[in-house]
Amino acid sequence: MNQRSWFVFVIVAIAILIRVIPLSLANPKEIAITVKSSPLSSPSLVIAGGNLRYDNGEVFQKIIELAGGKGAKIAVFPTASSNPIKNGNYSVEALKKYGAEPIFLPVAVENIDVDYQKAVKDSDLIKKVEACKGVYFTGGSQERITQALYSKTGEKTPLLDAIWKIYKKGGVIAGTSAGAAIMSNTMFRDASNLKVLKYGVTEGKEIDKGLGFIGNDIFIDQHFFIRGRFARSLVAMKSKGYSLGIGVDENTALVVKNNMAEVIGYKGALVMDLSAASTNPSIKEFNIKDVKLTYLDRGDKFNLQTKEVIVHPLKLAGTKVEPNNLKEQLNSHQILYPDILANSALLDLMFNLIDSDRKEIIGLAFTNVAEDEKPELGFEFKFSKGTDTLGYSTSVSGSEDYTVINIYLDVTPIRMTDKLYEYISS
Repeated sequence: MNQRSWFVFVIVAIAILIRVIPLSLANPKEIAITVKSSPLSSPSLVIAGGNLRYDNGEVFQKIIELAGGKGAKIAVFPTASSNPIKNGNYSVEALKKYGAEPIFLPVAVENIDVDYQKAVKDSDLIKKVEACKGVYFTGGSQERITQALYSKTGEKTPLLDAIWKIYKKGGVIAGTSAGAAIMSNTMFRDASNLKVLKYGVTEGKEIDKGLGFIGNDIFIDQHFFIRGRFARSLVAMKSKGYSLGIGVDENTALVVKNNMAEVIGYKGALVMDLSAASTNPSIKEFNIKDVKLTYLDRGDKFNLQTKEVIVHPLKLAGTKVEPNNLKEQLNSHQILYPDILANSALLDLMFNLIDSDRKEIIGLAFTNVAEDEKPELGFEFKFSKGTDTLGYSTSVSGSEDYTVINIYLDVTPIRMTDKLYEYISS
């Protein structure tokens, strides 16, 4: 290098240093960011609450969109089904109908001519899964999914590793019913509401290990309002130390991406916040106070980190209900729900409470099973308003759609007596 070239090199080097050093001093992280490779797209979940109809285009199209759009390759796992060939093919046809290129994965623990223990290690099947941008789990029994995809010692199988690779690379994991239950680290097996309320949950029996795609801190349950499952969810959450849970109703899905959850489909989802809840340790039966409930309807969003509710614009333009500042006194049509665990009774109660001038409404739950060891034991569910309770509603879609924010719930064990009601004397 001659003297002139060396001089030019030094001048250029000084100019670069003058330009870069102040930037790094002002924001040391800025330089580091520029040298990183482009980040992968963030992964997503589509958690359908069960009985997902094949004509529910909104949910299926969302799965395909998150998997990359038209022509997206999606691996269909019929593993939970008792009839995996039939139900798996139905799901394949539904995804094809909306523009995907689904791949049927013959992995099931029964009623299929494939050994699932070999299938989960099959290199050809693993390559097929790794070539996909999405995974779809059908409904059925969730324990069949975990039985197939975990080893006997509870470790991930190679096929489950391949599914996790899709997710971590920015793909979508979707599922309905059983395919929703496996989304959290803890899942229910087959457990009735009242039995769980009375006797609690046992690992490996009422509850078990899920696949955990949504992370360690959020509990998921499905068929939620139709089967009144909020009660059993509270027991499991308290038992396993969850402070946040979400129950998704049928033919409805919760789309989770970048810590934002959005409700799409037919109905809604319930957020259960136990972060400020407490129990009375002197009472041996299940009890809990200050559970905070929020109902999200179609189009509503919920930030999983900040717990902020983002109400759908149509409802913001509709009716805002501030229960502690009602201009007219409305009367609740029902002041007592004798079977709060009945089909959609919880929804009816929450809508009823938010629209009325009542401060609280009571729900009851008792068993009518003759062989129950504790037939007299029941539970009172007291739903009440707080200073931060708020509601929105609109009928622009043809039905009354609600968002109900911050209803408070106390659950107290009670005993049925012969004074449940009395005759009117003349």
